[in-house]
Amino acid sequence: MPNPPPPSILILGLGELGTQVLHHLLTHPSSPKTNITILLRPSPTNKTKLPTLCPPHTFSLLSADLSTIPQADLTTLLAPFHTIIGCTGMSLPRGTQLKLTRAVLAASASTGGKVRHYIPWQFGLDYDVIGRASAQDLFDEQLDVRGLLREHSAQQGEGGGEGRGVKWTIMSTGMFMRFLFEEAFGVVELKGEGKERVTALGSWENELTVTEVEDIGRVVAELVLGSGLDGEGEGEGESSGVVYVAGDTVSMSRLADVVEGVLGREVERRVKSVQQLEAELREEPDGVMRKYRAVFAAGVGVSWEKERSFNARRGIETVLVEDWARRNLKVPVA
Repeated sequence: MPNPPPPSILILGLGELGTQVLHHLLTHPSSPKTNITILLRPSPTNKTKLPTLCPPHTFSLLSADLSTIPQADLTTLLAPFHTIIGCTGMSLPRGTQLKLTRAVLAASASTGGKVRHYIPWQFGLDYDVIGRASAQDLFDEQLDVRGLLREHSAQQGEGGGEGRGVKWTIMSTGMFMRFLFEEAFGVVELKGEGKERVTALGSWENELTVTEVEDIGRVVAELVLGSGLDGEGEGEGESSGVVYVAGDTVSMSRLADVVEGVLGREVERRVKSVQQLEAELREEPDGVMRKYRAVFAAGVGVSWEKERSFNARRGIETVLVEDWARRNLKVPVA
């Protein structure tokens, strides 16, 4: 049973993820009943690229820098919106996501505050399972955000109803699918001249969940403008919680098979153990990709069954790893 669409939506950021979220919100059947606003950091470049995305009359713009705006001002800025979707965070300084979450909760509690649904920037791994003090230290703030939201739900007696606090939805989507094939990630390397290689992180049996960013946008739109969680939150009948999305879940071995099938020839296969990757990280403790490789090699909180995902249960079709590879993999020509 579809829920009434929210009267107003604020999208924070318009990068790769924000663009897809905006597109699928605008093309959803319930879109005409909702006012959509995008918050962008002040920049002349942002203004020049907007007209190419979609007709400007379909959304409004706000300008603010989330990294520098005081929390009190941010609270005031967020207060008029029913639903807030976080689509920016990778380049923001540590502490920004916590500040933003506190501002969302304060905006909901403020006089005249209309905030009722928050989707934080957590489109990634299962941080609850990974836990604190992992190889990627940025995950600790994600856990802090989850703790703050769960504490809010407990205090409000979460369970639905206007005026009973903020409903929140965390979307665990796994890695963005294209990152799996990025040379910088170090798993799939296509250098041409027969120098193609797939490196397994941890073991060939290790699995990763990945989702194409366009599919993430589609699922967000369905969750916000469609039937919502519909009791699939944390605990029986809860309207808040973690939602698992999966475009595809593949083993390292299956990934190598896909690459070989697309290229039409064998590729070099090698394994980097957890110990090797941890040693590499010690050599360069600030190396972002080294942190991620060590996390994925551990094989904890980085995969889940697609059959049990939100999109599978709702019948939302998604791009598979093989689909993506056939559309996008290209070997450089010497």
